[in-house]
Amino acid sequence: MNLPFFISKRYFFSKKKKNFINIIAIISMLVVSIGTAALIIVLSVFNGMEGLLRSIYGTFDAPLQVLPAEGKSFLFTEELEEKILGVDGVLDITEVIEDNALVRYSDAQMIVKIKGMSDNFIKQGRMKNAIRQGELKFQDQNTSYAIIGRGIQFNLGVSLRNDFLALQFFYPKNVKPGGIDPYKYYNRANIMTGGVFALEQQYDDNYVFVPIAFTEKLFGYEGKRTSLELMVDDEQDILKIQSRLSKALGNDFTILNSDQQHADLYKVLKIEKLFVFIIFSMIVGIASINIFFSLSMLVIEKKPDISSLFAMGASKKLVRKIFLAEGAIIAFIGAGSGLILGFSVSWLQQTYGIISMGVATSVIQAYPVEIIPSDFLFTAITIIFITFMASIQPAVRASNQGIQRG
Repeated sequence: MNLPFFISKRYFFSKKKKNFINIIAIISMLVVSIGTAALIIVLSVFNGMEGLLRSIYGTFDAPLQVLPAEGKSFLFTEELEEKILGVDGVLDITEVIEDNALVRYSDAQMIVKIKGMSDNFIKQGRMKNAIRQGELKFQDQNTSYAIIGRGIQFNLGVSLRNDFLALQFFYPKNVKPGGIDPYKYYNRANIMTGGVFALEQQYDDNYVFVPIAFTEKLFGYEGKRTSLELMVDDEQDILKIQSRLSKALGNDFTILNSDQQHADLYKVLKIEKLFVFIIFSMIVGIASINIFFSLSMLVIEKKPDISSLFAMGASKKLVRKIFLAEGAIIAFIGAGSGLILGFSVSWLQQTYGIISMGVATSVIQAYPVEIIPSDFLFTAITIIFITFMASIQPAVRASNQGIQRG
């Protein structure tokens, strides 16, 4: 057995006496273990939240979105449609007109984001599982319908049972000032509410989906579109399809995949995850001060043993390794037990959903958790490095006992 490790193990696991120094060392190990477990659990929750958002957006958003490189809208022609459908992997095109508008219902009003979609949006069934009231429909005989978010329904007090009260939309016209007739300054259109969806708060509180012909008339977008949403072949690589589209459409359009459509949100989550990692690492670093003090006191206590080792011909390097090994024992046991504890708690939550969100939600009942191996690797390296660094100065002091003795 390695001599430095053998001696350090005897120091740590000695059964003859458990003095104050041993107690501090054990407490240090427990603090490292708890800090490591907490870091793993929190990182797993962040992973779960990111995975939850991807699953929500993935079931609703189109795999690819075509936007104009400049400006707000573009002319959608048959030539452009043929060029897009001619790209290998593209199966369907959903035309979109999206803009902000004022909506009024009875005595309540608010600004919403109204999104006009072509009829194939309903056929694709992307919002099928999100409908909470009414039906997923844009048209029924000669009547057009809107699908509104649950937050909008609550804010406006919309009732699907009232067949006589419609949603009134107002959109400003691009006209010169100077007129006295206020109706000339905005377009106005009415539509009945056909369904209510609950998808995610950002959508629920802001979005209204309507037939594209309705927005084309309200916004005055004759033949123009603000974006195109593309359904693609699931068996093909989405990045390759995106690359082929970029080459086919040139620099006039920007092609976004599902992650890029919510790039800012995912970026914020990654930044928050990084800061959590740094903060918990700092907490473990502060806890490592206990390791420093316990090893420093151990050096003082074992001063006669160190003198005996030097008398028997031990080198400074050997003595230094003994106390570094003592710190390594605390680091590895603390980090190892913390990783096991963090994994166990995260696995139980991921598998059985023990801890609920605490609110009624149609999306998920329990806190989302996702275990990623790289989190364990980086956590283990960081914690072991921090705790091991706390052992260096006491180990150097112990090796210098020979100089002081001489």
